[in-house]
Amino acid sequence: MLFFLLAVVFTVMLYLIMRAYPRYQVDSFHAVVFNYYSCVATGLILTPDLRVFTQVQWNPEGTLLTMALGAMFVVAFMLIGLTAQKVSVSATSLAGNMSLVIPVLFGLFVFRNNNKDFTALNYLGLMLALVALALGAIQRSPKASDTAGTAPTASQALWIFPVLTFFASGTNNTLINFLSSKYYPAGQITVFMIIACFGAVVIGTSVLVYRIIAHGHRLRMRSVAGGLLLGIPNFLSLYFLLLALAAFGNSAAYVFPIYNILTMLVSALAAWVLYKERLNTLNKWGLAIAIVAIVLISYQELNL
Repeated sequence: MLFFLLAVVFTVMLYLIMRAYPRYQVDSFHAVVFNYYSCVATGLILTPDLRVFTQVQWNPEGTLLTMALGAMFVVAFMLIGLTAQKVSVSATSLAGNMSLVIPVLFGLFVFRNNNKDFTALNYLGLMLALVALALGAIQRSPKASDTAGTAPTASQALWIFPVLTFFASGTNNTLINFLSSKYYPAGQITVFMIIACFGAVVIGTSVLVYRIIAHGHRLRMRSVAGGLLLGIPNFLSLYFLLLALAAFGNSAAYVFPIYNILTMLVSALAAWVLYKERLNTLNKWGLAIAIVAIVLISYQELNL
């Protein structure tokens, strides 16, 4: 249970740190790039024996695809940051956790690697997850005094950020499941994540250098520091989640629902305490339906 709680705490820290970037004038893209430098360093520190890298079969296809996954990491993290900053931490958490629908659907109908028969309740849970996402993405219309001189469609378009975060996070999880199972044995999952994060470093740094040279972007130390700080909970959230999975016999359908529910609830509480974020009525319904959806998706493993 300790691994469970640590995974939740570090995941929530991700959202809260990125939510604070505008306050400290941290460039989100620059921070995301340097976040992966910190991820690689954290992963290497937590690897008990670096000789494990010599046991990796450096299959050109698998290695290149794993490093290419880094591009999706960068895109997903940018969307997470934008959603946390422009919408809310709760909406970000909701979109990220509800994205489990995508790898579940791919496992059922594309990879066909599901280890249980889906029932009507499971499918109902998948549909409710989409409803929860939609309700969580809806934002209250600002007061007239707040919108004076601004484009009326700006606030209405905010729903796109949670939706894009949902698809980006779900795509990432699907690719992680596929690539790790196809090219890496169970004992090399941490190595797999280090290689993927290194791919994010290469891709993100290349784009950053291009922006600096071609467009004169200025790299500030506060953005570098913000990214290095972010990378620690980023890697640790996955690290402790993997340990939690191992502790519960790799029962992903049991671990992920509990992890997702706790993450959503703690994120909403932390955002309310630290940033005074308030959920509107539809958002509250979305959060409640999300919990029901996750329970329905994995009620067999929860012994309900």
